[in-house]
Amino acid sequence: MYALQKSIKLNHVRYDVRGRVAAEAEKLAGQGIDILKLNIGNPAHFGFEAPELIRKSVTEKLSQAVAYSDSRGLLSARLAIADYCKAKKIPNVSPDDVYTGNGVSELIAITMQGLLNHGDEILVPAPDYPLWTAAVTVAGGTAVHYICDEQAEWNPDISDIKKKITARTKGLVIINPNNPTGALYPREILEQIVEIARQNRLIIFADEIYDRLVMDGHEHISVASLAPDLLVVTMNGLSKSHIICGFRCGWMSLSGDKTGAQDYIDGLTLLSSMRLCSNVPSQLAIEEALKSSGGTDASLLPGGRLYEQRNYITEALNSIPGVSAVKPKGALYIFPRLDAGRFHIKDDEKFALDFLRDKHVLMVHGTGFNWKQPDHFRIVYLPEINVLKTAMDSLGDFLTYYRQ
Repeated sequence: MYALQKSIKLNHVRYDVRGRVAAEAEKLAGQGIDILKLNIGNPAHFGFEAPELIRKSVTEKLSQAVAYSDSRGLLSARLAIADYCKAKKIPNVSPDDVYTGNGVSELIAITMQGLLNHGDEILVPAPDYPLWTAAVTVAGGTAVHYICDEQAEWNPDISDIKKKITARTKGLVIINPNNPTGALYPREILEQIVEIARQNRLIIFADEIYDRLVMDGHEHISVASLAPDLLVVTMNGLSKSHIICGFRCGWMSLSGDKTGAQDYIDGLTLLSSMRLCSNVPSQLAIEEALKSSGGTDASLLPGGRLYEQRNYITEALNSIPGVSAVKPKGALYIFPRLDAGRFHIKDDEKFALDFLRDKHVLMVHGTGFNWKQPDHFRIVYLPEINVLKTAMDSLGDFLTYYRQ
């Protein structure tokens, strides 16, 4: 019963992105108040359009989607994903090592349910995409949070990871590029994490859903490409990169050395079979989408929309007294710091609610991402610059007088 109560609580935290503060926003909207929403990374809400080739591919093949697929997914989709893994230098991935899912979220839950017994531990970053923490807890495990260091561009703190490994640690989660910070991890950090996993016989769970959303000429390196001797479960999908969040189109691949992991793989296959299969129409998008993933999206280059919005929001936040922000290198988010002492903030959810009620701008407080201190918040920088400017003007004005 304790584990169940704990999981329900953490599920609520996960949905803080759409939870209590968002519910207040909907209430205000119901009263006719316009709410400027900076809380959810859904590109389609902000004028981004799914590629025509993807939409056309799905509609033309829709008649093929009336039956169940293999529980792991359509062979054509899994072949395309295996080829994508090969291009990313992820070793030892065949179509049989690929599982499609109704978004990555479903697959995260399956990986934890198939692995964990009560009391087993998984290392999860702080801040995190909070579904990881919730999925670990619902599966009966314990999420142990290692710190990502804001002073080091939000890279994982290697010494903190080492300190938090115990005899019960079964795996380690990496979110790269990171949600909510926008960090992109360099090769040397990834190599150190791989060595820790190697020495402690840990499974690496790599959440790489934003791997195609990288700026400034940086290269995304799949951690699995550095760990041919380890079992690595890599998560990816099309929701953000191809503007089709509503398709719920995700996948995971099992790479590297699978020796000794057959029971776990059998468990993943069983859990995958229990939902029969993932959404077949969404699987029809995968082959065409991955064929067209070779170049960098123009919106991520200088002059492009996401690139310029990222630059603007970083500069605007750092110009507000009492606020600072590390410039993101990828994904769609920025995770600014508030001077909690200056504004007397002890409850960051209250801060988000107060800002919403006063200025009608919706964002997510940092503790909703399992960051312990009430001194951060997340902004989605998908809206156009004129909208972001309105939000930043409102925040700057609000902080001239707000004291909690």
